Amino acid sequence: MTSRRKLITTGLAAATGTSGLALAARLAGQHGLLPPPCGGFFAPGEVLTYGAQRLLTRHSLAREFDRSQISQPSYANGRPPQDEAFLRLKAGGFTEWRLMIDGLVARPASYSVADLRAMPSRSQITHLACEEGWSFIAEWTGVPLSHVLELAGAAPQARYVVYRSIQPRWWDSVDMADALHPQTLITYGMNGGELPVGHGGPLRLRVPRQLGYKSVKFITHLTVTDSVKSFGKGMGSFAAERGYSWYNGI
Repeated sequence: MTSRRKLITTGLAAATGTSGLALAARLAGQHGLLPPPCGGFFAPGEVLTYGAQRLLTRHSLAREFDRSQISQPSYANGRPPQDEAFLRLKAGGFTEWRLMIDGLVARPASYSVADLRAMPSRSQITHLACEEGWSFIAEWTGVPLSHVLELAGAAPQARYVVYRSIQPRWWDSVDMADALHPQTLITYGMNGGELPVGHGGPLRLRVPRQLGYKSVKFITHLTVTDSVKSFGKGMGSFAAERGYSWYNGI
């Protein structure tokens, strides 16, 4: 495997021009440090950013805060779904809400919110930062995604977890480094209570090491896969299809 020194040196070369960026992209590809396919002028730079962060910060933790630092109030962007199916589930207290997991797993499953609440939980007070400029600090409670992947028996060749919302256009994916990270949670609680609908209740994936749009609300489906080519336009997320980076580590 490439040394940290070599990758950093390549990064400096990349700063000198297009040829350096191409060299960085080739090096990242040789060592399996490539994000899903991306295009455009900035693609080699995105490859370098992803490769460098994965090599240098693979096991790093997002900062956790004191309870006194929780934002009051916590900003809730966007409107919850207004379709009949969502409103029916909400009226029933989300008791019929299901989270499916399939793909490269030995034991596909479907979990209710109650099932997830019965699993080992973690609470963390972290900062959610949006690319639009707003942010807040909140306490998030849920089951680590890694635990659900272990229960399902994720295959060794898995490279990504694709997660989808009840709102069809909203979907995203993370690599296994983030999927197995202890701070990546399937959240069902916030600030000591249930996760409010405005913040994605009953279930939201929380990825505190990346910008806010990776923490998709109202999740209903997880798919473990070795490629994202068959999802959407093959770029790994709806956000990437709109011009955002697939990986936005912070």
